[in-house]
Amino acid sequence: MQQESSHDDPVLNAFIQGQLLVYPTEAVMGIGCDPDNESALMSLLAIKNRPAEKGVILIADSYSRLLPYVDDNAIRQDRRTQIISSWPGPVTWLLPKSADAPAWITGEHSKIAVRVTNHPVVRQLCEKLGKPLVSTSANPSGEAPARNQQEARAYFGDSVVYVDGETGGLTNPSKIFDGDTGAVVRS
Repeated sequence: MQQESSHDDPVLNAFIQGQLLVYPTEAVMGIGCDPDNESALMSLLAIKNRPAEKGVILIADSYSRLLPYVDDNAIRQDRRTQIISSWPGPVTWLLPKSADAPAWITGEHSKIAVRVTNHPVVRQLCEKLGKPLVSTSANPSGEAPARNQQEARAYFGDSVVYVDGETGGLTNPSKIFDGDTGAVVRS
């Protein structure tokens, strides 16, 4: 059934074909792709001029959708409540990566950056795609993040697929915390 309906859905088709999606997040426009598609991620890094070593964030509609990429058993028990209770929301955690987490997602890091979003467009998108999305700000490295589709189009033109919607109105991108120490990595 899902395969039949995918033919009518340009966003789902684009995702399956490894194209990049630009979509609204809590604060800025995000650009992402299928986390399991290495060539799609390489296209994303190229269009952003972003080094692969930095790694990227995975964003999802639920923690369970992130489990294939996270070593849930390695999360410290004394941090678990803090992590889970911060979601859904604009909080990214660096958690132990699973053995199956692709190296092209984590870069040079031993942890994986993950977030459970409360943005309705991204939640619907992850539900439709059946998996998390790679999520990084929609801008070339060193440029200001796009705050709307018009700004994203100025950067990427027709080289990506746009998902309609407005950003969530927050000023700053998600805060990033270390899942082992609770320390702020990006405020």
